[in-house]
Amino acid sequence: MRVSMIGCGHLGIPHAAAMAELGHEVIGVDVDQAKVNRLNAGECPIYETGLPELLAAHTASGRLRFTTSIREAADFADLHFIGVGTPIDADGRSYDTAQVFGAIRQLAPHLDRPCTIVGKSTVTVGTTRQVTTLAQRLAPAGTAVDIVWNPEFLRESHAVQDTLRPDRLIAGVTTAEGEKAIRAVYAPILDTGVPIFVTDPQTAELAKGAANTFLGLKISYINAVADMCQAAGGDVSEIVEILGVDPRIGSGGMRPGIGYGGGCLPKDVRAFTASARQLSADRAAALLRAAEEINESRTDTALGLITRALDGRPLKNSRVTVWGAAFKPGTNDVRESPALALAQALRQAGATVTVHDPQAVATAMVRNPELDYSKDLADSLDGADLVALATEWPEYRQADPHTLGGGPATPLLVDCRTTLDPEPWRTAGWTVHQLGRPGK
Repeated sequence: MRVSMIGCGHLGIPHAAAMAELGHEVIGVDVDQAKVNRLNAGECPIYETGLPELLAAHTASGRLRFTTSIREAADFADLHFIGVGTPIDADGRSYDTAQVFGAIRQLAPHLDRPCTIVGKSTVTVGTTRQVTTLAQRLAPAGTAVDIVWNPEFLRESHAVQDTLRPDRLIAGVTTAEGEKAIRAVYAPILDTGVPIFVTDPQTAELAKGAANTFLGLKISYINAVADMCQAAGGDVSEIVEILGVDPRIGSGGMRPGIGYGGGCLPKDVRAFTASARQLSADRAAALLRAAEEINESRTDTALGLITRALDGRPLKNSRVTVWGAAFKPGTNDVRESPALALAQALRQAGATVTVHDPQAVATAMVRNPELDYSKDLADSLDGADLVALATEWPEYRQADPHTLGGGPATPLLVDCRTTLDPEPWRTAGWTVHQLGRPGK
């Protein structure tokens, strides 16, 4: 098929490259000419595991190209994916869907033959109905333009894998033609046995919010349990193992730490909470808001653990190295990064802070230029009184503690992600503190 991808960011670039990998001819559209030039040269402006190689392969083959002309995309493609951003609105609770409606307003007037628009952006329930009305009113083809809502469930750092080998597909449709189009574009995936849920649009819209919000609830729950373990002297890692063997629960996504971040979970939990209030589902809204509050408290929890680790030494004027800037490993995305929130809080408390990250130093420097950064793991420890591990990069788990040293005679390590095996570090002379776990 000939498909377009409107919007080339953390969602659009992986999706465009994956559609080319499936055998489609793909044109990506973005308003940023400099970004388009880089993409056409096979250069990836974001870091995502496996994406640079896939992008380079398919721009070189000619199966994938990029443009700033939405008319060119309308003339070329028979199916148009919409993957523009839907950041949290000025009210701090709901989605700002201006880019979605803006993309429709630009695309629809050029649609003069039957086609399908497939929305992938995360939106408030009811958006598909509004988009359909707008697109069919503006398009010369009128009602021959079908709208399908096909929410993505990508994990950042796994976006390529999750696009090519998803655990499920969801399509919110209103016509048989729309369903036929979505089955055709995803045929190579469906042929492998991946299930597809064909629903009405409002169910598809709610499913995305429900899935991400459940993950937020799960993370917030285990962080609440970690706080209880911290107070009682229990071991949250053992509790995770105990809960994880229960098939009704599972351990996936249940790692205690400094909370969730990135471009999806924070805004999706906020917006789903707002939707619950708008639907007068007040008890649901209260439950969701409680999860938000637990997540919002994690920076203070980590600061408390760091203060206790210093054992009476003042945080002010201490030298602290923060390992991690990205909100999770495998990406350079620093949107709503708990690691950077912790680094900022340490700096505000008077500490001298140096941040290291294997991939996200450049993006972090743009977002938080007031912090100091190091691109070398060993150098990041120069003169440090304490190391705070804030992102679960494998580089930190695989580091040899015997070869790393800091300022104090006995280096201090605060594992804010509860991700390390502490024993090798303790054997090497480090004092290790972890959220919700006893011992040093």
